[in-house]
Amino acid sequence: MPKICVKWSGQKYDVDVNTDLEPLVLKSQLFELTGVIPDRQKVMIKGKILKDESWGDIKLKEGELIMMMGSSDALPQRINMDQSDGAAGQMDGEEEKVVLPAGLKNLGNSCYMNASLQCYKAIPELSDALKIYSAPPNEADARGNMLTTSVKKLFEDMDRAQLKNPDQQVSVPFLMLTVLHNVFPQFATRNERGEFQQQDANECFAETLRMISEQTRLKSAGSPTETQTVRTSRLFETEFEVTLKNLENPDEPVDATRESTMQLSCFLSQEVKYVQLGIKSKLTEEIEKHSASLGRNAKYQKQSLVRRLPAYLSIQMVRFFYKEKDQINAKILKDVKFPINLDLQDICTPELKTKIQPMRDLFKAYDEKVQEELKQAKMDVDSGKSLPKKAEPTDFEPYSFQDDPGSNNSGLYELKGVITHKGRASNSGHYVAWVRVKGDKWAMCDDDEVHPVSEEDVLKLSGGGDWHCAYVLLYGPRALPKQSA
Repeated sequence: MPKICVKWSGQKYDVDVNTDLEPLVLKSQLFELTGVIPDRQKVMIKGKILKDESWGDIKLKEGELIMMMGSSDALPQRINMDQSDGAAGQMDGEEEKVVLPAGLKNLGNSCYMNASLQCYKAIPELSDALKIYSAPPNEADARGNMLTTSVKKLFEDMDRAQLKNPDQQVSVPFLMLTVLHNVFPQFATRNERGEFQQQDANECFAETLRMISEQTRLKSAGSPTETQTVRTSRLFETEFEVTLKNLENPDEPVDATRESTMQLSCFLSQEVKYVQLGIKSKLTEEIEKHSASLGRNAKYQKQSLVRRLPAYLSIQMVRFFYKEKDQINAKILKDVKFPINLDLQDICTPELKTKIQPMRDLFKAYDEKVQEELKQAKMDVDSGKSLPKKAEPTDFEPYSFQDDPGSNNSGLYELKGVITHKGRASNSGHYVAWVRVKGDKWAMCDDDEVHPVSEEDVLKLSGGGDWHCAYVLLYGPRALPKQSA
């Protein structure tokens, strides 16, 4: 991967170039640096004009100086991150201003990508892993490296927007979208007018997260030196113990295996009214497979129990099905409630239930203490006493087992983000991210429009009509403040 020097408008920029990807990726990098959109760029290399699709016979050397011509446009106006007056959904009487995430410009049916990225940004451990990420020297996985580097650069741009210009915070993810199209060509399809088509947000969320979490490393907090690292994907991996029992031959030994996944599914059958039931209903099912003991197909009971819970749990609300008559992925509008706080103890193996119980006992004691404090505070207010403002906790107990970084040691979760869909098909309509900002304060990230909203607003996203319907739920570990001795 050579590093070249690009001269434009009297300035010079050092750029790492991956010639395994099409030149449009380089032009997207130059757009990020200069603000000159690729259509206006004229990149000259040894007297030849660089095309978008192919390098042709152009060979780049380390340190090579190339010229670029083209005029830049002013970047789009950015929204105010401190929308404390008159913003939709803001809570009454709120004194503290909410620092909102940077918005992301819609580059033409790219809301599916923007919504996914906003949810990634709500995972602090992933952001930290990206900050320390550097491309491996052997370039064993050029696609994974380029995608991860693009997410890292975009997050840095979003952070800079918040730090340098509080009144303007919209990032233009041109490089990110270009790289996404190169790495996953299925997201680069166009309609008959040549415009990029809408894509499935969950497919983007899952595929991109899988790749960048395999590329990055997570510090192992709680280890003796805290220098040990593991794959960031351990933050998202759920492991199951799966048993298959022959219902037609009780003498056949039970087959036990292990499976893992980075996302759970909630199937929206007629009886499912809550997300917990939708998850649980598919953990015990009847299947048909070949039986060696009977020499024919037989019915089996397949039961799955969780043996490892991840720190961050994503759940797909399976809202779309293929409608052959119309040849579209039609949408199930059914109202399925989801909680702010999720408890998954009842789908764990007996061994895992025992393992998570000590932390659950600590949570129970903490919750009882909080209830007592609230009761006392109400009595003080009723008696006319003034209440001092309580400081927000800053130190928390580890949420993972010491011998398993990235796990959840309690089975208790808190909602961190939601991707919603508005429309009637997965490849049309509009996707929006709703992310927890701080405490019980949330933000609605509708591309470059970002507004504060309440938890009550988020809970209304459960479906039932043409309003925004929850499609992907992102839960993180519930945090337990450390208690003074």
